Amino acid sequence: MKIFKEIPTELPNTPLLDSVNYPSDLRSFSINELETLANELREFLLYSVGQSGGHLGGGLGVIELTIILHYLYDTPYDNLVWDVGHQAYPHKILTGRKEKIMSIRKKGGLAPFPSRSESEYDTFGVGHSSTSLSALVGMAEATKNSNPDKKHVAVIGDGAMTAGMAFEALSHIGHLKPNLLVILNDNDMSISENVGGLSNYFSRIWASKTYKGIKKSGSSFLKPLPQAYHLARKVETQMKAMVAPGTIFEELGLNYIGPIDGHNLKELKDVISNLKEFEGPQFLHVITKKGAGLDSAEADRIGFHAIGKINAIGKINAIKDKKIKQKKYQDIFGEWIIDMANISDDLIGITPAMREGSGLVEFSKKFPDRYFDVAIAEQHSVTFAAGLSVEKKKPVVAIYSTFLQRAYDQLIHDVAVQNLDVTFALDRSGLVGEDGPTHSGNYDIAYLRCIPNMVICAPSDENETRKLLTTAYLHNGPASVRYPRGMGPNRNVDKDLKPLKIGEANIINEESSEIVILNFGTLLNEANQISKELKATLVDMRFVKPLDEKLLKKLFKKAEVFISIEDGSIMGGAGSAVQEFASKENLNVRSILFGIPDKFIEHASREEMLVEAGLDVENIKSKLSKLL
Repeated sequence: MKIFKEIPTELPNTPLLDSVNYPSDLRSFSINELETLANELREFLLYSVGQSGGHLGGGLGVIELTIILHYLYDTPYDNLVWDVGHQAYPHKILTGRKEKIMSIRKKGGLAPFPSRSESEYDTFGVGHSSTSLSALVGMAEATKNSNPDKKHVAVIGDGAMTAGMAFEALSHIGHLKPNLLVILNDNDMSISENVGGLSNYFSRIWASKTYKGIKKSGSSFLKPLPQAYHLARKVETQMKAMVAPGTIFEELGLNYIGPIDGHNLKELKDVISNLKEFEGPQFLHVITKKGAGLDSAEADRIGFHAIGKINAIGKINAIKDKKIKQKKYQDIFGEWIIDMANISDDLIGITPAMREGSGLVEFSKKFPDRYFDVAIAEQHSVTFAAGLSVEKKKPVVAIYSTFLQRAYDQLIHDVAVQNLDVTFALDRSGLVGEDGPTHSGNYDIAYLRCIPNMVICAPSDENETRKLLTTAYLHNGPASVRYPRGMGPNRNVDKDLKPLKIGEANIINEESSEIVILNFGTLLNEANQISKELKATLVDMRFVKPLDEKLLKKLFKKAEVFISIEDGSIMGGAGSAVQEFASKENLNVRSILFGIPDKFIEHASREEMLVEAGLDVENIKSKLSKLL
């Protein structure tokens, strides 16, 4: 593997890669040519991500694996599923999208994750992690009679095996025993010492056709003698356990092979080409380095998970660039939870594998005994919090809005039904930008609003975020605070920890009694501009549930129309809540709702997505000019 000291700033010379437009183009290459292709692909990936920004570390780690899979399998006829999806940049480059790769994550460009609408080579859309195995077993079962020669492979890694859904699928695979291959891309460097001569030697034996033939004939011979058969099976399992960590997968019913070096092309080729012909479910454990081939990325796997564009002098602007002085909403949360923990001994911080993204790095250092990263296990994170609350602790679950969707049952049954004291800090609410519809938090207002006992807070800026986090935390029951990705309007943030009154709105200006604008969340600047043009009363509602019903009654007695503005789904959203209230109270007031329409808005910058949703000032003004 060629090692790069820095990201290239000029388009590299890649003659072999230039000749590969689709996987069929590389299937005649020799092993030496594949090695050259791997070096060229790695250099091209470094250059392209440096130009566009995006996910880097995961893709660098699977260069060799990607090449071998497309070399050995008849893609796109054979199914190849990537999990997590940000590993798939090399896959995209080799499957007809090389010329478009620098458009990735931009409006109208390539999607940041595999997308079935983008390419026939993307057999399953993967935005959230740990879904590949369930999808793969479904594919295998659906084609076992109609296309028995069709192969099915999933590459699951970068933490995706920490989710319960992956093990639910493994259990089902062990029961059904379909013909498929699960590849665990293990890029945790702490176990890299397992990749050595002895483990590689045994992996080659277990994946050899000779061993498989002996095992099959021995099994046929011993099956009429149950005790001898079970003894032989037990001895084999124990022998594997001595040199490899795969006993659990064997017990689930999969044939475990590994661990092997995921950067050794010949090793990968030999082992996978044999496994390709085996009957039943196979499990291959490969060890890779996240960020492999770039010195700085290997040394800082978290920092180089994704990067911004490189600047004019070739320096990397990592997405978590500390030079940015203006604080992001996650930083406001990170400072708040430390301050609150200093005065509240019962506070416990929980995150499902999003320590950096949620702003919990400093909290985890200052309060290691009160910080829990439960891995990619959103369901567990919520019920774990419920258990803590039963014993009088005050858990704060820091979770992206889109990921809380995965724990909806636990949110209802384990927290809300029991009215337990759990605070949900919902980061990345609303339209998030380049990561696209799988990561946008459009639906939390709608899916939380219908749950009894929930308090829903929608702060309009950084200062309101801190105040409402305190309010939600001190409330005795389940409460959520939603805030977007990135930076706010840079308001001064009060350092006190005084709560607001639950359900009390904030009147920004009170002018026209005929038109009332209700703002829910961080589009207050847009709402303010509109209110000044219309000379309308503007209210920052702060709470979606409970609404400030007393204020709404007062305003709606005189108002002819109310306009609601929110960065969330129109259907079932905050504006809908106000409509329901007006109907219940028999208040005769017309309504105009602005929010995210009933469609998935594709990846673009957050500003471009807001325009697409009709939530920028010009679009709002244009619609109102026709309706008022």
